[in-house]
Amino acid sequence: MKNIIAALLVSAGSCIPAIACAQTAWVSNERSSTISVIDIAAGKVVAEWPVGKRPRGVTLTRDGKALLVAASADNAVEMRDPMTGALIATLPSGADPEQFFPSWDGKLLFAANEDNAAVTAIDLEARKVAWQVAVGDEPEGVAQSPDGRWLLVTSEEDNAVAWIDLATRAVVEEMETDARPRHIEFTADGAKVWIAAEMAGTVHVVDVGSKAIERTLTFTPPDVPAYKVMPCGIRFTPDGRTAVVALGRADSVAVVDVATLAVRGYVKVGERPWHLAITKDGSRAIVANGASDSISVVDLATLSVVATIAGGGGPWGVALGQ
Repeated sequence: MKNIIAALLVSAGSCIPAIACAQTAWVSNERSSTISVIDIAAGKVVAEWPVGKRPRGVTLTRDGKALLVAASADNAVEMRDPMTGALIATLPSGADPEQFFPSWDGKLLFAANEDNAAVTAIDLEARKVAWQVAVGDEPEGVAQSPDGRWLLVTSEEDNAVAWIDLATRAVVEEMETDARPRHIEFTADGAKVWIAAEMAGTVHVVDVGSKAIERTLTFTPPDVPAYKVMPCGIRFTPDGRTAVVALGRADSVAVVDVATLAVRGYVKVGERPWHLAITKDGSRAIVANGASDSISVVDLATLSVVATIAGGGGPWGVALGQ
């Protein structure tokens, strides 16, 4: 009998709750102030959690033990149980946190504060603000270099990116960019950083050593006027060979070969994709479509949408678990 029960548990996945069984996506919905919990394999929402007002950034802590949600209209970051959605703690974050980035050592959370032109470092263990650094107006994108040396923060209003030396917590350079930079993404080796400039319709590829823009990528999805191409979220596949860029009002994502910087193709998704995440095996992109209240699952081999999942109101950010 014990063997039969064990076999049944294995065949069922032996997971309680069900969201622990397969790779899970957590999608923040800024208009409905909820988190949609999605079973990617099943292609459906398995839970909907109420959270703070206008949630945007969403990510797991480095150890996977907590889900962090930027409740931007509440000027706070919520720490929640990723299995149940229960609130563990509310962290002080500065005014209007948008995007954030957990430090590589797992000790800090760097939050861009759009309303007070600063980036805030939150001590995740002490659950308090560790320090703040003033940056340009309307900061949104933030990322730490893989070697831990640099913290980069976009300034949408100033069309610039601040390079913060984390050893001194000082801005050592304000790098000019195209109009309205929104997102920053380092390559895994830390040699390059990609910066999405939304209003210019471009993505800069920057050499980290020289802090110089090496290439500026443009995008021409079929039958889409140039003014609707508004790059925002960027993610790399785990092997580092492919980048996926959400193109906003173009209602598409671009799939880019990282080595050649050539666009492999475009995939039509829902309306106004903001951000995305890529599955652990690198086969699919999970895309939050802010204006159509949906999530697109994109097969990166065939460059096609293989599932469309109804989300909450205004999907914005995506976090992936195991």
